Amino acid sequence: MSRQRLSQWWFAGTVLFGLVSMLVPFPGVLEPFKPYWPALILLYWSLESEDRVTLGLAFMVGVAADLLNGVVLGEQALRLCALVFIALRFRSRLRFFPMWQQALAVLALLLNDRVLLLVVRLLAGASLPPASWWVSPFVGAALWPFLFLLLDDLRARLRIQ
Repeated sequence: MSRQRLSQWWFAGTVLFGLVSMLVPFPGVLEPFKPYWPALILLYWSLESEDRVTLGLAFMVGVAADLLNGVVLGEQALRLCALVFIALRFRSRLRFFPMWQQALAVLALLLNDRVLLLVVRLLAGASLPPASWWVSPFVGAALWPFLFLLLDDLRARLRIQ
């Protein structure tokens, strides 16, 4: 298998993993601690490979996530487009941050994502979520260094550009 084909399969596999991981059920008590996996995977790829992740891809992944989750169509597509837009806009700066600063930037992006989700859900007529609803971005930011290093190490072992 050529390097380019392996690279394409690796990219598609990680995005698919993000979508499938989003569907894994957690017990009721741990549900607020569930990170937003598609956002973390798209953030990784938008920082590491500028030509692979576009707003169109973020929209398609978001629509797929909407269909899989059964939420308002376009909700996650909007969220992922906003997240990827900001990540691509500041890519040149974020790539060279130390890991702890990258984690803080990811926290800011995930909190922005939560605020956007809150606005969409309030406009749709939902009530205010509990305070534990805000825990997920902090869990995602705490997992960021491990996820980044894991994906980076696997990419280097497979010698993928």
